[in-house]
Amino acid sequence: MLRVRDLVVRYGGITALDQISAEVGERETVILLGANGAGKSSLINAIIGIVPTTSGTIEFDGQTISDQSAASRAACSIGYSPEGRRVFATMSVRDNVLAGAARLSKREQQRSYDKLAALFPLLADRASDLAGYLSGGQQQIVAIARAMSASPRLLLLDEPFLGLAPIWILQISDAIRQLRKEGTTILMTEQMAIPALKVATRGYVMRSGTVIREGSADDIKDSALAEDYL
Repeated sequence: MLRVRDLVVRYGGITALDQISAEVGERETVILLGANGAGKSSLINAIIGIVPTTSGTIEFDGQTISDQSAASRAACSIGYSPEGRRVFATMSVRDNVLAGAARLSKREQQRSYDKLAALFPLLADRASDLAGYLSGGQQQIVAIARAMSASPRLLLLDEPFLGLAPIWILQISDAIRQLRKEGTTILMTEQMAIPALKVATRGYVMRSGTVIREGSADDIKDSALAEDYL
């Protein structure tokens, strides 16, 4: 579904990605593991089109999207949940979630919200509450639901476990498994190797803008855990 080939991203004189190649097949959950500065978020940002690439290509469903705008890529059915949740604190939970479904009709939005509320009971229980009053884990669920509200075929999750208590990591892990079961393809970044490898089917270990190991979750486990930051 997604194919990145020889991608280079530079910020001024700093090379954030150095000829990175990676693939995500349909219905896979693929994990990018690495410390801060490894290039994980740079790769996600390049895929969604919010940072320019120096060279290389990005393909989605067999079509090159490297030269498309971020809005065009979102319209291609790519959803994105950013690092740090970034909910709209003064908006209700419901309005936060449906902010990701602006292109849908009111009826389609209602259908989408009902479907997500069945997956995430929090959305039904706290629909009218301001998102800013939720816990970190609850806000992460709202952010993931917002990214899913337009029913994207590919979901990008940037550090979904960041700063969360173990109970919320377990709940979000269950949600990721359920999304894959329902047919959503997922590419996620994470520093926490142990919980991430439990939900991933395959992954890449990154360091300093390069891939140092790739394979199934079992194949990369030892390599990931050998890195002192994981």
